[in-house]
Amino acid sequence: MTPTPGTPPTGPGRPRRPGPRRLSAAAVAALLLAAVPAGAAMSADAATPKSATGPEGQKLTVSATTGLDPAGEKIRVTGEGYGLKSGIYVALCKDNGANRVPSPCLGGADMSGGSKNSQWIVPPGDPYEGELALPFGPGGTFDVEIEIRSKGDGLDCADVPCSVVTRADHRASGDRTQDVRIPVTFAGQEPGEPGGEGVDVPAGTVSYKPVADFTSAGKPLDLLLHPDSKKLYVGADNLPDTADVDERGLYVLNPEDGKAESWISQAPGPTGEPRASTAARISGPLPGDGVVYHYPLRGVGSAKAGDTAASGVWLAGSTITDIAPGTAPGTVLVAQGAKLSEIVTATGAATRSVTVPGGSRFAADHARGAVWFSDVAAGKLHRVDLVSFTVTDTFDLPGADGMAGFIQTDPATGAVWVGVNRSVLVFDATGTLVKTLIGKDLARDAAFDAESGRAFVVWQDGGDLSDPANDNNGTLTVYDSATFAPAAKDLSLPGNQSQLGAASLAVEPGGATVFVTSPAEGKITRLIRQVSPLVTQAPADRSMKAGEEVALTARAEGTPEPSVRWQVSTGGSQTWRELDGATEPVLTFTAKSAQDGYRYRAEFRNDVGTTRTAPITLTVTEATGGAENGGQNGGATGGDSGGDSGGDSSGGPGETSSGGSSTGGDASTGGGSTGSSGSSGSTSGSSGDASGASGSSGSSAGGAGSTVGGGVGGASGTETTSGGSLAATGLTVISVTLLSAALLGGGLLIHRRARRRTTGLV
Repeated sequence: MTPTPGTPPTGPGRPRRPGPRRLSAAAVAALLLAAVPAGAAMSADAATPKSATGPEGQKLTVSATTGLDPAGEKIRVTGEGYGLKSGIYVALCKDNGANRVPSPCLGGADMSGGSKNSQWIVPPGDPYEGELALPFGPGGTFDVEIEIRSKGDGLDCADVPCSVVTRADHRASGDRTQDVRIPVTFAGQEPGEPGGEGVDVPAGTVSYKPVADFTSAGKPLDLLLHPDSKKLYVGADNLPDTADVDERGLYVLNPEDGKAESWISQAPGPTGEPRASTAARISGPLPGDGVVYHYPLRGVGSAKAGDTAASGVWLAGSTITDIAPGTAPGTVLVAQGAKLSEIVTATGAATRSVTVPGGSRFAADHARGAVWFSDVAAGKLHRVDLVSFTVTDTFDLPGADGMAGFIQTDPATGAVWVGVNRSVLVFDATGTLVKTLIGKDLARDAAFDAESGRAFVVWQDGGDLSDPANDNNGTLTVYDSATFAPAAKDLSLPGNQSQLGAASLAVEPGGATVFVTSPAEGKITRLIRQVSPLVTQAPADRSMKAGEEVALTARAEGTPEPSVRWQVSTGGSQTWRELDGATEPVLTFTAKSAQDGYRYRAEFRNDVGTTRTAPITLTVTEATGGAENGGQNGGATGGDSGGDSGGDSSGGPGETSSGGSSTGGDASTGGGSTGSSGSSGSTSGSSGDASGASGSSGSSAGGAGSTVGGGVGGASGTETTSGGSLAATGLTVISVTLLSAALLGGGLLIHRRARRRTTGLV
C-alpha cells in the first residue's frame, strides 16, 4: 500500500533533523590540510571517501566503505545534484544490481522520525519535512550521518552484496532514476579476501542435482554402496504394475549408469529350498564384495555379484524387524521385535540374546559398544551395551507419539538420529537430546559421510493428496553433523511419497554422489553435488603509472568448474560491462591515464550460480611524476587541462574510446585558447607564473561533472575530480584545499594527481 502525504511511510526509517554543521571555509580547509600532509598523494584506503554518479548526474559520497565494524559504525553520506521533485531514502541495502530496487534495507519503517540507520530527504516544502524528513539543500544537496551494521532487519551483508544507496521514497518506489549505489564491506569481508560476492546464491553454496534415474531394480527398498568393490547393492520388492515379471531380489548395479550386473532373486526358505524372495533390508558389506541382508520373513542371506542364488538361513521365532553387522566376523545382530540376538550367519545359531522393554528397530554403534533401540509407541529410547549385552539406560523420545521413521547412528560422533513423523531427534552418545530438526515431510532415512562431516536425511511426502499438508513431493536435506546447520540447499524430490514404501539413502565417501530410492515410482535417483563459485584468490586496489603493465589475478573453485569473465566499470560501479576476450584468471593490460578511477572485478559462473570478486579501483598517475615550478610550465599545463575533455585513448583489453572531441588551448607562451564542446563534463584550467604572467584557459561544455585545474603561486596546473560535497559551505573538497593553500601563502606545492577523464573507455 502506498501512503499519501500525512501517512507514515513503509520504506527505510526516517531521519532526525541534524544539528547545525556550518564551518567557515578557512576552518574546513585547515582541517583538510591537517589530515593530508602537503605534497602527499591521497590514497584510496578505507577511510577515504568514495563517490558514485547516478543516472541523472547525481553524486553520492560515502565517508568509509571497507573494513567497517560489523557490530555498527557511523558513516557520513553526502549528495549533490539530486532532483527537487521527489524524496529519497539514504540507507544500507542489499545491492541487487543495476535497474533493480535495492532491498531489503537496514532500518525499516520508523514511526518516530528518529532512525539512526537510514535518512529520509525530501524537497523543501514537502508535507513530510520537519520531524520526519530532512529537506534538500541548494542544488539538491544533503549531508547526513547514518549508523550501519552488517546484519539486521532481514539483511545479512555476510551473505549478499551490500551498498549504501539512495533510492526514491515510498511515493515513487518504482523510480530507478534516484538509485545510486556505493558498495561497502565489513571487517572480514575486505576486497581481495577469499569468498566473493554471490549474485543469485551465496558464494560456495552447495546443492545436489539429479542426473539420472535408475529403473532396473524393481521397487527399491534399501541401498548399500560397497566400500571395496564400489558396486551399488539394491534390496528390491516387486512392482505392482509389472505383473508379468517378479522383480523381487537383490540387485547389483553399476553406480554410474544404473545397469544391472547381477540379480539374485532366489534365497532359501523355511525348508531350505530356494524361492523368490524380496531383499528387505541390507545389513552390511562382506569383505571385498557382496552383502548380508534380510529377506522375509525370517531369512538371513548373503550374496555377491555373479551369484545366481543367495546362501542363507531361516531363523526360529518371530519376524525379523531389523538387522545390522555383528560384533565378530560371520555374525549379525538381529531384532525380532523387542528381542535382540547375535547369530552366526552360516548356521543361524544365536550366541546371545536380550529382550528390551520395547521397540523393533535399532542402530548399532560398534565404535562405542552400543545398540540403540527406538520404541516410538512408548516414547522411549533404550541403550544396550554390546559387551554385557544388557540394557543399561532408557531415555525419553519427546513427541514420539506417531509414525516411526528410522534410527541411525553417526559413526564419527556416536550421535543417535531418530526420525519420528516430521522431525528428527538427535541425541548425543550419552543419550542427551541436543537437537530437533523439523521438516515439512515425513523423516524416512539418514546416512552419514565421515569424510565431509555431513548428515543426509530423506523426507517423504505422505502421498495422501486429500491432506493439505501433502503435495506428493519429498525432500533431501543435508546438515553439518557437528553443528546441525544446513550444509546444502534443500532439494525437492517430486513424486517421492510413502504410500508404497519408505525411501532410503546411500552416500559415496566424500559426499560427491548420493543415491535416493523412491519405491512408489520404482526408481533410484542419482544426485551429484554442485558448488557455486567460491573465490580463492582476488585482486586488490592498484596504483600504477601510465605505461606500466597491470596484472590482476582472480581464481575460484566450484563444481562444475566455473568460467571467468573480467568486467570493468567506468562510472563508479553503477554500470559494468564485460571485457572482450578476458576469460583467463589473469587480466593484463597497459595502464593509461584515462583508466584512472576505473573499477575491475572478475565474475565466475557455473550451473549453480554466479560469484564476483569485490570491485577494485585502479589509480593511474602520470608517468613523468611530479610538476615543475615556473610560470611557463604552469601555463602550458593549465591550458592543456582546460581543453582536454573527451575520449582520446584506449585502455584495458577489449576497450575502445568514445566521447566528444576537444581542442586544448596551447598556453606555452602565456596566451590561451578555448576548447570546443565535448560530450560531457566541464573543465577549466588556469596557471600563472611567479612573475605574474597569465596562463591560458580552456573549457569544454558538457552534461555533468566538473574538474578544477590550475596551479597556486607558480605551481604547475593540477586536475582532480571533485571530492565529497560539503553541503554546509557549498564548496567541494578540492576547491577548499586550493583555497587553504592560497591562505597559507605562495610557494606551496600541491601534489599533482593524474588527470581524471569524464569520458573515455566505454
